[in-house]
Amino acid sequence: MANRIIMKTPLVEMDGDEMTRVLWQVVKDRLILPFVDLKTEYYDLGIKHRDNTKDQVTYDSAQATIKYGVAVKCATITTTPDRMKEYDLKHLLPSPNGIIRGVLDGTVFRKPIFAKNIKPSVPAWVKPIHIGRHAYGDIYKNSELQVSEPGLAELVFTSKDGKVTKKTIMDMPGAGVICGIHNLDASIKSFARACFLYSLSEHVDCWFGAKDTISKIYHGRFRDIFNEVFNEEFKEAFEKAGLVYFYTLIDDIVARVMKSNGGMLWACMNYDGDVMSDMISSAFASLAMMSSVLVSPNGLFEYEAAHGTVQRHYYKHLKGEVTSTNPMALIFAWSGALRKRGELDNIQSLCNFADKLEAASLGTVESGLMTGDLVRLADPVPTVKCLNSNEFIDAVAQRLSDTLAV
Repeated sequence: MANRIIMKTPLVEMDGDEMTRVLWQVVKDRLILPFVDLKTEYYDLGIKHRDNTKDQVTYDSAQATIKYGVAVKCATITTTPDRMKEYDLKHLLPSPNGIIRGVLDGTVFRKPIFAKNIKPSVPAWVKPIHIGRHAYGDIYKNSELQVSEPGLAELVFTSKDGKVTKKTIMDMPGAGVICGIHNLDASIKSFARACFLYSLSEHVDCWFGAKDTISKIYHGRFRDIFNEVFNEEFKEAFEKAGLVYFYTLIDDIVARVMKSNGGMLWACMNYDGDVMSDMISSAFASLAMMSSVLVSPNGLFEYEAAHGTVQRHYYKHLKGEVTSTNPMALIFAWSGALRKRGELDNIQSLCNFADKLEAASLGTVESGLMTGDLVRLADPVPTVKCLNSNEFIDAVAQRLSDTLAV
């Protein structure tokens, strides 16, 4: 304990829910605290505390990220009517991720955690497929209305000088639902810049697709802004790096991705990125085998687990049953945040520790010791041993200790 790495600036720590909350503490206790004099500013984003504070704690955690620059976040529950009843909540809360992304104006970048002995479901994918997800607007900041009778649904915009513009959505013949969404030019520009910068830093081509054949104005605006930002700011840098940017329909992107070797950044609008990042992570191995970082245009970073709270395993845990929940995404959230904190504070030992933590985690999987979600995907199978969550973390801790002792 006396030789632990000393930090200068705290991380913003956002705790979460259910099984990921349980493993969050185990990862800290076994893989970080023995080696790092950890400094965090802690925020409890567990569903009950968010409910009790009417989500003020979520906004506070986002503001703390603006203050300190780097955050690490556990998986959290987004409330539904069923979850309200389950947890006896007073409020139907929005997505905490949506709140934080809106405050930070960030883009989410996700990348599979690639283990040599875990084969992708798509044989052609020999390189990781990076996902860049726009993290503002669309259905995640929408306004919805359920109507019970016929009537005229209109889109109305009132400018600051009082001018009113109207457009008919639908002359509804009966009951139905209406949804209004929006986005901002400034946010789309930040999204485009973040994607092009990421492509250059990772040295991968950038693909972007939307549905501008149908949504000629909304999706077309994304297409136009991406083209403008690329041509005005990044075209020369891409050419020098030997990289390519292209836009095409989202349908075409999906088809191309399935036949590709991987190794590109797939820039996605908000909902597309939400869905496709889960598809990519599952196809490469598991939802728990993907790193995720929210990057804001002014240099703020929030590292998170890219999957849910693992509700089914949590209820087994509450019954005293042992689970084989994969903690890799949680570990990589911590390692990513610690590395970035080390980079910003010029603490090379912290960066090195993050590298070794990731190497120890991957080395454990590649040695044949893994959680249940990976066992059926492992090749060669005969060398595989299925561990429960705590056994896996202990195996990583032992490998990490051995590495650091050298």
